[in-house]
Amino acid sequence: MDTIEPTESTISNDTKCVDCGALLKFAPGTNHLTCDYCGAANEIAAAKNTVVLERDFNSFLKLSTSKEDLKEVHTVKCDGCGAQTTFKPNTVSDDCAFCGTSLVIENSSRQAIIKPESILPFKVDQKSAFGHFGKWIKGLWFVPNDLKKYANNIEKLKGVYIPYWTYDCRTISNYTGEQGINRREIEHYTEEVNGRTVSKTRTVTVTDWYPAAGKVNCYFDDMLTIASNSLPENYARKLEPWDLKNLIPFDEKYLSGFVTESYQIGLKEGFEKVKPRTEQTIRSTIIKDIGGDDQKIISVDTDYHNIKFKHTLLPIWISAYRYKGKVYRLMINGRTGEVQGERPYSWVKITLTIVGVVAAIGAVFVLFG
Repeated sequence: MDTIEPTESTISNDTKCVDCGALLKFAPGTNHLTCDYCGAANEIAAAKNTVVLERDFNSFLKLSTSKEDLKEVHTVKCDGCGAQTTFKPNTVSDDCAFCGTSLVIENSSRQAIIKPESILPFKVDQKSAFGHFGKWIKGLWFVPNDLKKYANNIEKLKGVYIPYWTYDCRTISNYTGEQGINRREIEHYTEEVNGRTVSKTRTVTVTDWYPAAGKVNCYFDDMLTIASNSLPENYARKLEPWDLKNLIPFDEKYLSGFVTESYQIGLKEGFEKVKPRTEQTIRSTIIKDIGGDDQKIISVDTDYHNIKFKHTLLPIWISAYRYKGKVYRLMINGRTGEVQGERPYSWVKITLTIVGVVAAIGAVFVLFG
């Protein structure tokens, strides 16, 4: 991908309050920016074009990327986890939202990335997200006391827009296999009865196999994959589903007051990640096409056509907790409040519980002999 040369201009995620000149921040669950100082609320103007654009995948990869397709961002790479976080140029200090490591702002750089086409703005605010976070922790067993103390610090919860790719495509699969047709037949057998060999019959099912081959078409819409290596993918997937039908055209004003991560997984690599998810649907379609009573798939050759993509930003509240040298990441869906994440265990509590159970069992034996 061609890149553009850095310029002196920078992209600001904030706009100034018309009343007092302070920086405005996007208020989750609303459609306006608010001022923390004077309370003013500035509505975000609705986009003239409300249609979220989808781009042709193959054409985009073949053609040189123009300046119109790119966005210049100011990023800081975390030395702890490698996350590439976008900050405003005037940021003096901060901690990485993904691992808690102090960021060296002096090592920031500018880079050009593919512009996001769409965004899901935060709907759950920090206070509500913190409430979901607290309930999640209270529901965990054998939690270290340190984690419960940590849960009382709302500032540890940061709102981050995470980059995602979505893909649409049509697949054409040529296959070979076998179709099984069942039939019933009478089987003769012998059985020992009271010391005598007795001839008997029974009805059994026999499957006759016949060669099968064909072609099937499948259609896939909005296959989603995270474009970041900073979050555990298995937990990020559990934050789904996302209400992608509510995606709106990208507007930087929604980023105001939040951190944005730049993608680390490129467009082509992202599509390779979603390909395996098409296989189950394709195989199910082939099974249906083969028909009969039973089916065997011998070979499948799939081509992908009319691939479309979107670069979108999705809202996640993130908290990174370091316990005994290991980082645990907690994530909250910024639209639904769904909580997922890693958690440490208190082996002291586990050991005490085991000792208590053993002691209770021993007491029962003593009392009842």
